[in-house]
Amino acid sequence: MGKGTPSFGKMNKNYTHIRCPRCGRHAYNVAKGYCAACGYGRSRRLRRYSWMNKKVNRIRIR
Repeated sequence: MGKGTPSFGKMNKNYTHIRCPRCGRHAYNVAKGYCAACGYGRSRRLRRYSWMNKKVNRIRIR
């Protein structure tokens, strides 16, 4: 197999995100070690902005 188009199809075998222990969403980045949705692993506080409406462990937080 060459190094061109056929070999690029084998680059998406592993997973980037798994389920987050804190928020339950499928947004925990395995390589970086933090959740893209709630910020678990990066900060103790919840990743939250005034323009968002967030669910944490399937419970809505306003």
